[in-house]
Amino acid sequence: MKLGGAKLWLTTCSLALVVLMAVVDVDRASPGPVSAVHARLAAIEGGQSCSACHGGWFTSMTEACLECHERIAEQLADRRGLHGRLEPSFAAGCASCHGEHHGESFDIVNVRSFALAGVADPLAFDHERIGWRMHGRHTELGCVACHENARADVLEAGESRFLGLSQDCASCHQDPHEGRMQIACASCHGQTAWDELFALGHERHVPLVGGHADVACRTCHGAGGAHALETLGANRRRPAGRTCAQCHDSPHARDFTAFPARMAGLGPDAGCVVCHVPEHVTWRQSAAGLTPGQHAFTGFALDAPHDAAACADCHAADEPAFQARHPGRDAAACSTCHQDPHGGQFHSGPFGTGECTACHAATAFTPHRFTAEMHARARLPLDGRHLEAQCESCHTIQTPGAPRAFRGIGATCEACHADAHRGFFEDAVREDETPPHGQCALCHTTEGFAAAAREFDHELWTGFSVAGAHAEEGCASCHPSLPRRDDAGRRFGFVEDRFGPFEGCVTCHADPHGGLFDAAGLPPQIAGRADCARCHVETSFRSLPYGFDHGTWTGFALRGGHAAASCSDCHAPVRAPEPGQRSQGAANGSACSDCHPDPHAGQFARGGDTDCARCHASNRPAFLAFDHDRDSRFRLGEQHAHLDCAACHLPFASTTGAEVVRFRPMGTECVDCHGVQEDVLIRRRRK
Repeated sequence: MKLGGAKLWLTTCSLALVVLMAVVDVDRASPGPVSAVHARLAAIEGGQSCSACHGGWFTSMTEACLECHERIAEQLADRRGLHGRLEPSFAAGCASCHGEHHGESFDIVNVRSFALAGVADPLAFDHERIGWRMHGRHTELGCVACHENARADVLEAGESRFLGLSQDCASCHQDPHEGRMQIACASCHGQTAWDELFALGHERHVPLVGGHADVACRTCHGAGGAHALETLGANRRRPAGRTCAQCHDSPHARDFTAFPARMAGLGPDAGCVVCHVPEHVTWRQSAAGLTPGQHAFTGFALDAPHDAAACADCHAADEPAFQARHPGRDAAACSTCHQDPHGGQFHSGPFGTGECTACHAATAFTPHRFTAEMHARARLPLDGRHLEAQCESCHTIQTPGAPRAFRGIGATCEACHADAHRGFFEDAVREDETPPHGQCALCHTTEGFAAAAREFDHELWTGFSVAGAHAEEGCASCHPSLPRRDDAGRRFGFVEDRFGPFEGCVTCHADPHGGLFDAAGLPPQIAGRADCARCHVETSFRSLPYGFDHGTWTGFALRGGHAAASCSDCHAPVRAPEPGQRSQGAANGSACSDCHPDPHAGQFARGGDTDCARCHASNRPAFLAFDHDRDSRFRLGEQHAHLDCAACHLPFASTTGAEVVRFRPMGTECVDCHGVQEDVLIRRRRK
């Protein structure tokens, strides 16, 4: 029984195992053909051996993949390369990026694979992701230039699409040095071009800047020497560093370089770096430093004022020879280094002896020490406002590039000061002798132009006497005060700027007569008096001391009744006249009708005007100069000559209602006055 039971249990387990294997085989039926690269592998059996890729009872699919892809396994283990830098849990899922069972034409490594790995564009792959910064000429190459299988459809066994390359330059490029160099190519060459050299880490020894920037490598690292390029990087003791003196000759005396080196704690041959640094392009670089204490080693201490000078001020950079740039000098002799800025003007004369220190301090040329007492030895002593003036205001640079003028400067006022009077007094000087400092001194002093040397005689200097009403006015009436000083410093205005060129009274005063007395035929002068002065004086325009000839000036002689009339009878007074305006108005006219009413109510008008003078004399208005036979259409004859005028010329009422004597029109026929019937004559007379 026991034996039979055991056999039954064994039989049952075997049957279950067979059924299980059948089920597993059914579950593992291939979902589709595999890719061409996998189908060619015997281990996969054309895609029929599922466990070859998906693993067996005790292995995972990732482990199955890595059994064939050993380099990927190494990347994952070392955390390098594209796969090794992915997140580990994501990198373990190979199928996430590399699909299968899509047929022979399916590319397992495709754009989606790169995108899932964080590479949007495989053609723009950033190699820095895998630890190599690619730039320069490498960026111009296509992928197949380095990865020859990048575009292969199917890889042969053992081949790789992107893996297997080295970052060593010699793995791709032929070594032109044939292995003689001990350092890597990248220590001297970049990725742009082989002939663009640089020295990586050279700054630890000598920075390749300034004068060392363009030096060829072999200049310092000659073949066969202790510092040859071939020996750099060798695993042996590096030669001791070199000093400047080992490559460069020094023009300095040994003591000059030894003292600064000792002060800096350097060896006697290493003192160059105290003043010269690698950034200098040449030894003569203006930035070469030299402290005052170091300069004293030359025998020339940089005391004031030389302590503020730049090196180039004393050591001309355009001198090619070192000795010419750095000669020995005596600090006490100014002329040894400094040119005469005065151009030899003080080589003679009262200041011709002595060094520059006669006028300048030893510590600085400015400010000078030329005092007013010293200036008194010149042609123009300084006093008054001249003591306040700056030297440059009189001693100017007259020609560009020439020194400032100190000798030959005029000692007169006109030599420095512009004529504020515009040359008005040049021909008006009334003195026999001109003062030593010019015509201005006749009226002005050095205390200021406003300080007068004498009282100004207006008539003497201008020819215009200020008298009468003019004397009562202030100067500003004719010379207005300017709002600001002009170029000559003057605020006293010119008459011509306000009134124009002087032409007599009309320059300042408007002609209230409107030019009537300047008409042709009228005298321009009377007893030497012209313009308004022919009638008026400066006391008042209202006064006429010379009288007024009415007939001469107006053409209307005052005779008869006109001679007895007052001025106001014809010229009505003006109420509150403005200054310069007439106090009496103009006459109405020169015709009788302009002033007198017409007693004949226009019976003698011609063209609207009545000429009284045809019948009446102006001096005797009552006189009738009327000849009836000559001046009318009716000759009187003997019968009418003895009649009174009123016998025929009877009064009548005019259109205005006034009673006037009729003169015109009247009939000339007998019947017009003598009718055949009495009543007709009576009626005519009544009319």
